Amino acid sequence: MNVGVLVSGSGTNLQSLIDRARRGELGPARIAVVGSNVPDCAALARARAAGLPTFVVDHRDYSARAGFDRALMTGLRAHQTDLVVLAGFMRVLGEEMLGSFPGRIINIHPALLPAFAGVRAQRQAYEAGVKVSGCTVHYVDGGVDTGPIIAQAAVLVHEEDDEETLRARILAEEHRLLPAVVRAIAERRVVIEDRKVRILGLSPSGESLRSL
Repeated sequence: MNVGVLVSGSGTNLQSLIDRARRGELGPARIAVVGSNVPDCAALARARAAGLPTFVVDHRDYSARAGFDRALMTGLRAHQTDLVVLAGFMRVLGEEMLGSFPGRIINIHPALLPAFAGVRAQRQAYEAGVKVSGCTVHYVDGGVDTGPIIAQAAVLVHEEDDEETLRARILAEEHRLLPAVVRAIAERRVVIEDRKVRILGLSPSGESLRSL
């Protein structure tokens, strides 16, 4: 399975995918290309350092979302992308992009959806005073963080936490969860029925994901 990763920032989730791929831990998945809307983001530097093909579609060059989406699609299709992974990609995708990869776009979000959707999820959780937060990998649909949930990892919020310490612990779980889900999808172990997602072979405690 060819994976196209879209990024906008520092690229630590991309790096976790790169590292797992090097160790043969993504199963039949391979990172085919990395695309970004930010020409000088650190994530692109990580991709290039790993010898991965990259492309840039700067959203500032497009007055309409449709044109931006089509340029993204061109970059992904040039590398026969089967699965699109949004790893810190900070743009909302339009109908044309979603229609071109139906059920084949996933996103990692730093909260336990449906709570705290949208931007600055860690700050939202911290300011709300919740005792448990975490991260979610979900399919992407036309809403903002509203697609079917594939997998989640919980993180306890400690009394001594501030926003940054909470962010760091959630990020550590993102680095574990995202590669595990990519592998499960590539192994065709992810089944969706009526917006309910099952991962075949997953133990009740989630240990088959944690083992990655």
